[in-house]
Amino acid sequence: MSTAITFSEYGPADVLRLTEVTPPDPGPGQVRIKVEAASVNPLDIKIRSGLMAKVAPAHFPVVPGLDAAGVVDAVGEGADAAVGDAVLGATVGGSYSEYALLERPVAKPEALSWEVAASLVTVGRTSHRVLGQLGVEAGSTLLVHGAAGSVGFVAVQLAVARGITVVGTVGEKDIERVTALGATAVRYGDGWADRVRAAAPQGVDFVLDASGAGVLADSVALTGDTAKVITIADMSAQQHGVRFSAGTTEQGEDALPELVRLAAGGRLVVPVWRTYPLAEAAQAQADLEAHRNQGKAVLLP
Repeated sequence: MSTAITFSEYGPADVLRLTEVTPPDPGPGQVRIKVEAASVNPLDIKIRSGLMAKVAPAHFPVVPGLDAAGVVDAVGEGADAAVGDAVLGATVGGSYSEYALLERPVAKPEALSWEVAASLVTVGRTSHRVLGQLGVEAGSTLLVHGAAGSVGFVAVQLAVARGITVVGTVGEKDIERVTALGATAVRYGDGWADRVRAAAPQGVDFVLDASGAGVLADSVALTGDTAKVITIADMSAQQHGVRFSAGTTEQGEDALPELVRLAAGGRLVVPVWRTYPLAEAAQAQADLEAHRNQGKAVLLP
């Protein structure tokens, strides 16, 4: 037996419980890892609270978590890894656990800490995916709402590296952090659209909303085209004619190996705000819900 965090009903963070479970067996193409680090993502909270119940109803009990890094201890038929390998990737069946299953594991370079390795998976893939869906190209101007959040922070870096002019909406405390990435940071809140127009007199070509802060109507007005606005955080997207991008998988080739190389080489920063023992998963989610974090929260089983 091993331990994992589970929940058996929708509700607030305190529905999360540390329980005994049987370690999962890897199927074809899968590996089982002894988890060294598991990332806490906003989607974990939406699933736990029931916000995603209509889209993807839970089959209780649920082990939360989308991604992890650890050491392979069992290998399924045809899996591309060996026992003892250090790997990271998206989990099958949850990551808030001592043991987890990965499909398409990616080797973890020594230069990458366990915490950053686990944190990179969902935010990296999501950022790469939405930039591709928007079709943002060098020379265009991209507005990123929530530029200091985990996905926004990575998306800003990827966009700047591609020669895209980036404006990001942030809180006062994050202006310097986002400016240091090569973006123009503007304060969110009342009047944000006027501040963006002043910061980008050439106009805004595309908008990525990673904040879910009710900015879609004004974002469409800025670009003049619903097809040039995408959100990963605002469930009212359909009302505005805007795409809601969900999931962590890539169209075609997986971007994660390249993202790992960039992070290991210091060319992509994924800030880790705080680590927690597995038993404090409820506190980790509560901290994210209260927006206390400046970067990723990570569980260390």
